Amino acid sequence: MKDAEPAIDIGRKFVRLIERRPDGFVEFEFAIGDPELYAELLLPAEAYDSFCRANGVTFLEPREGECAEEAEDWNWNLHQATQQRFR
Repeated sequence: MKDAEPAIDIGRKFVRLIERRPDGFVEFEFAIGDPELYAELLLPAEAYDSFCRANGVTFLEPREGECAEEAEDWNWNLHQATQQRFR
């Protein structure tokens, strides 16, 4: 049986900046292979820069116009949870 190759390229890494906070921390999304499957991370600014260099990331554009429709009540991230109150 032939070994199946992964469906995604795990050599590709992505970062989407969420916020550079006044306290010196950087909130961002980090993904491997598929930019829509990500982990939210928080690092000091210097560590963030080192992390991006060490991983050779591709920087993604910020998310624009997140909808607030009823169907998306379950679609939120940690940044939103710390910035707003949920029903």
